[in-house]
Amino acid sequence: MIFNQPERPPFDLERALRLHSIVFIVLSVAVTFGAVLLPRFNEQAELFVLTALIVILGVPHGALDTLFAQRLYRISTVRGWLMFGAIYCIAASLIVGVWFFAPLVFLCGFLIISAAHFSGDPVAGALGPTRIVHGGVIVVLPALYYAQDIGRLLGFLAGPEAAEPLSAQLAFLAPLWLFALAACVILEARNSMLRAAELLALGLLATFAPPLIAFTVFFCGMHSARHILRTLDYARVRKPRSVALAGLIPMAGIFAALTVGWLLMSDISLDESVIQVVFVGLAALTVPHMALVERVRFSGWSRNI
Repeated sequence: MIFNQPERPPFDLERALRLHSIVFIVLSVAVTFGAVLLPRFNEQAELFVLTALIVILGVPHGALDTLFAQRLYRISTVRGWLMFGAIYCIAASLIVGVWFFAPLVFLCGFLIISAAHFSGDPVAGALGPTRIVHGGVIVVLPALYYAQDIGRLLGFLAGPEAAEPLSAQLAFLAPLWLFALAACVILEARNSMLRAAELLALGLLATFAPPLIAFTVFFCGMHSARHILRTLDYARVRKPRSVALAGLIPMAGIFAALTVGWLLMSDISLDESVIQVVFVGLAALTVPHMALVERVRFSGWSRNI
């Protein structure tokens, strides 16, 4: 007698996103209070722990671009995948080139495209202004109380001369962004208390937690986690193991590239080399990642494009 295996229930994206919002709110509030009440750790140890979390928990969501490429461009041959990989690597290399030859242009572009990309995180139904504010929160609000830290981090990426005017502009924008965030929280509360609480928790995190801590929690706990949930739904994945396998080769390539970058920067200070490798690497990957994923995002994560 043959027994049919019960079919796995379809992935409930809406329920998963609601649960994720709750987890992110709790995490953000806990980290914010911890950052305010507890003494700072050793800065270098903190830097290594946070960058390790970014690479291990944050970067892998971009490695799932293969699932989007396969569905969008029907790639199924070795030649097709080699062409896709070559185009992806060329685009990433061009961004590294911009950083090397025009660091201020790179830095401004990185902040702008990051804010634009992060604006896709809020769930369906979020207001347009909420998306804009959400996208820029982690970029702008840290400059409200941590302008010196922001200047130092930007200086590692583009040099002190380029970073100083940019950090001053962020400090100028920060109070305006805080006001806009408060307005969006009030507007969202009229339709969804969960969306309002999520935006408020993000604002608290970006304002009061040190910038690198705030970015790590946001990038890993919000952006990467939410992207993975949407990818599971978009690719109709029933076995999470298949998602891990899809990202295995890209992650191996990313680790190899980061290692090469680390070795090439052995002549500069440890803190500076870590920041440059991680954030220049993120910028380089973000551009081809956005070129692939934003098409799907603007369609409402529809599979019918």
